[in-house]
Amino acid sequence: MTLKKAYFFIFITLLIDQISKVYVKTHFFIGESINVLGLKWFQIRFIENEGMAWGIEIPGDYGKLILTLFRICAVGAIAWWLQDSIKKGSSKFLIVAIILIFAGALGNIIDSVFYGVLFNDSYHQVATIFSDEPYGTWFHGEVVDMFYFPIYEFKNLPTWFPFADSEGNFQFFNAIFNVADFAISVGVGILLVFNKKAFGEEHLLAK
Repeated sequence: MTLKKAYFFIFITLLIDQISKVYVKTHFFIGESINVLGLKWFQIRFIENEGMAWGIEIPGDYGKLILTLFRICAVGAIAWWLQDSIKKGSSKFLIVAIILIFAGALGNIIDSVFYGVLFNDSYHQVATIFSDEPYGTWFHGEVVDMFYFPIYEFKNLPTWFPFADSEGNFQFFNAIFNVADFAISVGVGILLVFNKKAFGEEHLLAK
């Protein structure tokens, strides 16, 4: 794969990610949800988080800034990895995985860097873009998540059951994610499942 093709796939992934986020941000308020095609197990539910997996936050006044700067450095390293892999003619499995991880990480960075100054808040209202009263500052935006698949809820489980709440309930699958998160997960999945093909001997010439 050429670097030009890689940039094209990154651009398409970013475009889908940002269009879906801006649409949800400008049509939903925090916590609002709808069933897609009337299916209870497939919902669009709007939430925001600080940008780490499962909503984990770094404490302190500069926690969010540190997280965003770290992510930017990480994306720079992934970009170098992508260019180096293409130059060496590495496996397409590896290159596709890197493309997805890079595009996903960059998609969430865009939220963190820009959304705080582009939108007003979404609590009890639908946000507007280019607002005169933005909810945050540069590098302090929150990441938009929306895809929710509450496939099944187990009830009346023993309270000692892993992940069960205090009433013995456990919901599968309860994560809420976005296109960028999905791209990262697929990329990592490719590296895990096709490990030997991804990290096998490098091709002599780039395909």
